[in-house]
Amino acid sequence: MSVLAFALERAVAINAVLAASKVCQSVFTNLVNGETITKKDKSPVTVADFSAQAVVNTFLHRSFPADPIVGEEDSKDLRGESGRLMRERVLKLANSGLDPTGQTLSEESLIETIDRGTFAGGPEGRMWALDPVDGTKGFLRGEQYAVCLALIVDGEVQIGVMGCPNLPVDAKNQDGEKGCLFIAVKGQGAFQRNFSSSKEIPIFMSNVQSLADASFCESVESGHSNQSESAKIAQLLKITRPAVRMDSQCKYCSLSRGDGEIYLRLPVNSSYQEKIWDHASGCLLVSEAGGIVSDTNGKPLDFSKGRTLAANSGVVAAHAKLHHAVIAAVREVLFPEGKL
Repeated sequence: MSVLAFALERAVAINAVLAASKVCQSVFTNLVNGETITKKDKSPVTVADFSAQAVVNTFLHRSFPADPIVGEEDSKDLRGESGRLMRERVLKLANSGLDPTGQTLSEESLIETIDRGTFAGGPEGRMWALDPVDGTKGFLRGEQYAVCLALIVDGEVQIGVMGCPNLPVDAKNQDGEKGCLFIAVKGQGAFQRNFSSSKEIPIFMSNVQSLADASFCESVESGHSNQSESAKIAQLLKITRPAVRMDSQCKYCSLSRGDGEIYLRLPVNSSYQEKIWDHASGCLLVSEAGGIVSDTNGKPLDFSKGRTLAANSGVVAAHAKLHHAVIAAVREVLFPEGKL
């Protein structure tokens, strides 16, 4: 594919995600780290969600007004007198992220902008998938979370951009500079850049020669993935290195630059359907970095079924050389009698 393909969309997505990521950093500094709330209050992450979605949707609508958006949030909690305080906070924060662009929002346009994210998805045409703050608990802990944006065209992910405000630029230097953007366009490779620089560096998955040298990347929260079955799979593959656990799509980012080799998100129940905004950008990033992403049956993730991955169960991501063996182990543990 020509490097000019989706060049404008790529640039807009980068600017949108970077601006939204910086707004999220401001929310954490002022509302979480500043201890202006009780420790059980999750309103800061709600404020960050709304503010980031308003920023990204504004960027997208300005450049691509006909493109629908599949976003995680809607404005119902911001409406009326009950939502006034949060609405005022969100408006101030969103406009702080938009101010350099010269396009700020009123209270009325804020509501309209956030509600551009209610598209139902589907198999045809262009649409953007947005998770404004992926990793709620990671955000509140001051650990890993991500702003995730993807362009999907006719059910195929074409662009993925993720902002990871707390991820170290260099995994080997955990105390060094933090704040990374990860960028992928289908057929054009995967890249990382710092929040502080526009220089992009190509990234690739770790090309380990033996599964015994591989490591898993998993969710921190046991409710997000079946960690006991992950342990059985690791044992079957003779993997002895401890699992790396972090919140959000930062797992896809870490995998894509070689910090780990395998990401498992195993179903915790048969009825749960993954949301497309939780996997679209990360799936493309890993694929462009040399990996394969599928469900637990080895089927490609299908982003054409609406707002969820209704045709898939779980997620398995690994280097292309390892993926087949990992799927075989997953199936042996999840389907011991060979039943799908």
